[in-house]
Amino acid sequence: MPAMYASLLEEEDPDGWRSQGKIGEVKIWDVIEKLFPDAIKEKYEDLEQNAEIGRALQAFNKYGNEQNQSSSREGRANQQRGGGGFFSGVLTALTGVAVVLLVYHWSSRESEHDLLVHKPVSKWTPEEVVLWLEQLGPWASHYKDRFLSGRVNGRLLLTLAEEEFSKEPYSIESNSHRKAIIMELERVKTLGVKPPQNLWEYKAVNPGKSLFLLYALKSSPRLSMLYMYLFDYTETFLPFIHTTCPLQEEDEEDIITKFIVSVALSALRGNSGIRDLQDPSWPQWREFLVKYVFLPYQLLAEFAWDWLEVHYWTSRFIIVNAMLLSVLELFSFWRLWSTSQLRSVPRLIWGHFWKMSTQGLFVAIFWPVIPQFVCNCLFYWALYFNPIINIDLVVKKIRRLETQAI
Repeated sequence: MPAMYASLLEEEDPDGWRSQGKIGEVKIWDVIEKLFPDAIKEKYEDLEQNAEIGRALQAFNKYGNEQNQSSSREGRANQQRGGGGFFSGVLTALTGVAVVLLVYHWSSRESEHDLLVHKPVSKWTPEEVVLWLEQLGPWASHYKDRFLSGRVNGRLLLTLAEEEFSKEPYSIESNSHRKAIIMELERVKTLGVKPPQNLWEYKAVNPGKSLFLLYALKSSPRLSMLYMYLFDYTETFLPFIHTTCPLQEEDEEDIITKFIVSVALSALRGNSGIRDLQDPSWPQWREFLVKYVFLPYQLLAEFAWDWLEVHYWTSRFIIVNAMLLSVLELFSFWRLWSTSQLRSVPRLIWGHFWKMSTQGLFVAIFWPVIPQFVCNCLFYWALYFNPIINIDLVVKKIRRLETQAI
């Protein structure tokens, strides 16, 4: 067989035939040597005496090795394609879920212009008053039938005093419940409209700020939280730290404290109510700083976890995305460690700071001329589709590590 292969190769490329290299190993030889040891010994003796046969055997062995290597590469490629096909199917399914969720959200919720955050409280209907009451928390839902039976509209709501809530038809016996309702009612009177109390109302009132926070916290959580502390302490940072690092002590007024924290982020057109939030205690700062340095995305996940009752699926998308971003950050640190590039960390931090600053300045300059439709597309893309992209990135990082290990 080597002689036949050599003759064919010599006819096709005589120069290439004369330049063939080193002898390889052919696995079938092991079997032949065991079955015919005497014959193999004679062939070796003939090989030592005939240089032409030696060159033919070299060429044949090299060809066999190349075929084995090619088959091995094709097998690995087919295996990767098979795994990639399965993974592509998973990503396609997740993308479909995100699209269905987005369509459901658009079709089920009110137009942003019809939300109570844009409607004067004096024009609220009894049904809208009940909707406002329900959004104060699960504890307030027990009183919605009483407000409906009294046909309390927006004008009547503005005239109610605290002592009236303990009488018929409201009959709110809990002192803490009455205080919480009065606090929110005072805020409504001050603003003239309902303060935003969920993500969509917050976005309707502050489209630019919501888009900025979404992308900034995703791309640079530490820098974004520092910005919140320096420039948006009262309205954003205080509710954020009280939600992610709450006080452990509880007392009879705990429901009021939780209520203040849950709505403080939404009081965007006035500071009444937000001032009731105290500055963080030292245990809160200690917990926050540890997470800020080592696990900044965990703070985002904890904040989203607190909103699971309000945004069931959206909060889960945010939590999963925070986990994936933590894994990607760990991979980046491992790459710097394994390649001995830790000395370049200060330069990378400065480059990241400059990049985020220039991008923020660019968006601030062109924000007035950016169409609202484009902003909505960017917002929903970062909210629902970015986690799917990050899943793909994490899988690629893992495969790359496996390849390097091999």
